[in-house]
Amino acid sequence: MIDFGPATAIRLVAQGYAAVGFLTALAFLAFGLARLDPGARGAYGFRPLLLPGLLLLWPLVLVRWAILARAPARNGLGRRFSGTHRAVWMVLAVALPIVLLGALALRQSGPLEAAPVRLSAP
Repeated sequence: MIDFGPATAIRLVAQGYAAVGFLTALAFLAFGLARLDPGARGAYGFRPLLLPGLLLLWPLVLVRWAILARAPARNGLGRRFSGTHRAVWMVLAVALPIVLLGALALRQSGPLEAAPVRLSAP
């Protein structure tokens, strides 16, 4: 029987989020970056540097990509994202401390709780 506790649930959600982020990042780097930023056409050296940010912010990337697909004639997206940015920052401001505090509360043992062990040479 699988022990499905809170720590396992948090780990599975984080792994799912990372997997979707990885797939979104690969698709965006292959097909969407050149459409979103015309200066990125042919510049393949910096694309791997974008991967960590795309992994974490993939929902925002998908929103921007969808808006660009509806209005391809616009070069800059401008102020249309001020409300979206505000909402993303509010969600992050609430979700990140909850995840951090949850991880601290659910940890099994830390370095302060364990008794010191004397190591000896074999």
